[in-house]
Amino acid sequence: MNESLNRLANLSRKETRTIIGLMSGTSLDGLDIAVCKIGGNGLNTSVEVLNFETVEYAEDFKNDLRTIFSKKKVDLEKVTLLNAKIGNLHAELINSFLQKHKISKAEIDCIASHGQTIYHAPKRLHQQDNYPNATLQIGDADHIAVKTGIPTISDFRQKHVAAGGEGAPLALYGDYILFSSQTESRVLLNIGGISNFTYLPKSGNGLQIVSTDAGPGNTLIDALCKKHFNCSYDKNGDIARKGKVNIELLNHLLAHPFFGEVFPKTTGPELFNLSYVEDGIKAFQNEITAEDLISTATEFTAEAVAESIKEVIKDENFSLYASGGGANNSYLIERIADKLPQAQVKNINELGIAGDAKEAVLFALLANETLCGSALQTHAGPQIMMGKISLPE
Repeated sequence: MNESLNRLANLSRKETRTIIGLMSGTSLDGLDIAVCKIGGNGLNTSVEVLNFETVEYAEDFKNDLRTIFSKKKVDLEKVTLLNAKIGNLHAELINSFLQKHKISKAEIDCIASHGQTIYHAPKRLHQQDNYPNATLQIGDADHIAVKTGIPTISDFRQKHVAAGGEGAPLALYGDYILFSSQTESRVLLNIGGISNFTYLPKSGNGLQIVSTDAGPGNTLIDALCKKHFNCSYDKNGDIARKGKVNIELLNHLLAHPFFGEVFPKTTGPELFNLSYVEDGIKAFQNEITAEDLISTATEFTAEAVAESIKEVIKDENFSLYASGGGANNSYLIERIADKLPQAQVKNINELGIAGDAKEAVLFALLANETLCGSALQTHAGPQIMMGKISLPE
């Protein structure tokens, strides 16, 4: 048997596996790298995060990505070139990370790579009868596997789409494995570029589980900060605190048909972007200060999150655990908490996983399920194994 295939077969029989989870989100900030020690599988899974780091992308690389990110019309050659370039870059960042933390490659069983989403196109969004749900992540995993010498599992979202899903949110599977509780109902809220949440009832009734996108997360706030303040995000919500919410603009933003669609549903910066806000401003032709814009965008995210959660949970008390970059925006979290009086709002850190690492850990978990040959039944998503396997030889 080929040595790489033999290595792969042996992985399924190990009691614990050391897996590197990679995540690069729609904020385009950088690459999250989480080294995870994972035991068991399914609901018997245990996870320990051994090392974690977010490696920031260079500004010229981010600008390169922005030329094709969430745009309907792009240079196909640039897409092709970046597919290889991202794979190579991620391999370089992994190699440097392992060297920095004095971790031998022999200690790593596999890499789980999310890739870089460049376009998300559920049928609800593209509305073309002759085409199915679709999503595209680039950053070819063969490049990662060959240049690191470590088996790599990637392209997780495609199986979800093939099985009838929209390719997101995949947080459902990790949330269900790690955070189900018999003592409290939980909402696991992730605020990245887009916000999504998983509702896990303490009843354990899988038919009541909901996992869905809620709407914008940081994407509009970040875009407005970059345009008006030449900064990448609103630290602690300090800018939003200085402004006032423009109710007319807020109501215009909340009137989007997305918010009337049934759960589960997905969205992306293809829909909620700077143009969407600017179109709203033009509709009213009134003067809005830059601070008021940031404040309104923050209120928009908070309102979208809170109203989505209230659609799922009517009268029940629950704990909300926030993660992602938005969890560090104290003003945004305050606004969400004010709108959900029945919730105890906490940080995901209280459950033993660093909020910034959560999504990278998720993909390590999905890779572990694939290596174990298991397909988890959550009742809220397709029962499938996800990921394509790239061997280093």
